[in-house]
Amino acid sequence: QELRPKSLDIKQEELGDMVEKEMASTSEAIEDAVRRIEEMMSQARSESSGVKLEVNERILNSCTDLMKAIRLLVTTSTNLQKEIVESGRGAATTQEFYAKNSRWTEGLISASKAVGWGATQLVESADRVVLHTGKYEELIVCSHEIAASTAQLVAASKVKAEKSSRNLARLQECSRNVNEMAANVVASTKSGQEQIEEKDTMDFSGMSLIKLKKEEMETQVKVLELEKRLEGERVRLGELRKQHYVLAGGCEDAPEDGEAQAAPAPRRGILKKPPIAQKP
Repeated sequence: QELRPKSLDIKQEELGDMVEKEMASTSEAIEDAVRRIEEMMSQARSESSGVKLEVNERILNSCTDLMKAIRLLVTTSTNLQKEIVESGRGAATTQEFYAKNSRWTEGLISASKAVGWGATQLVESADRVVLHTGKYEELIVCSHEIAASTAQLVAASKVKAEKSSRNLARLQECSRNVNEMAANVVASTKSGQEQIEEKDTMDFSGMSLIKLKKEEMETQVKVLELEKRLEGERVRLGELRKQHYVLAGGCEDAPEDGEAQAAPAPRRGILKKPPIAQKP
């Protein structure tokens, strides 16, 4: 018992209660997200019009569809967990089953938390986009995170489920639906961003030759600065993912005695863009 990893600062007998509490908390977070999106929709209709209203409605409608898909996913996952416990505990109590399978239980809790957190972050990002204080890219990243969290929840549930389980089949169908709805959020966000940018396109027709040349040079400087920042952020992202893998316990399952070695980290030079051909 002392050598087992203590990934949660709780007692073994409390794991069963934690699963139920986290699933209930996730459901509550999703219900709250749906209500907030409806409020944002009403606010957008009263404070915006034209292209901006069309873009906001399309994004918020896709977010609403995603929240409904997540809600069904969580409900189905809860039913599958009950089925797993009932079929696998035998004469033991529910609490004893969760305690005996503590690592699996902790995986369920972690996955449930991730889904609830992703839903909350998506709504907050949508709120900022509607108020024109946030970035469209935030919505896209949140959608990807939700899809990843959903895959984690399905994987955790699938470990102990019977292959012929109807609830498992329903859960996998719900997962595909969540992925589809998340892709719709990404698509509506990208198209909305393009519409807004096209509407706000700058008009250079009134500029003099000197002014145009100055603007051109300033823009070239910004392009070089952004390219340098992009290269640095790519390196930073690689290091963050490496540390995330280590903290998530990826190295715990590595084979011993040199059976296999991790692939070497890519050199920074690989991330550099090829030189751009100069104009004649």
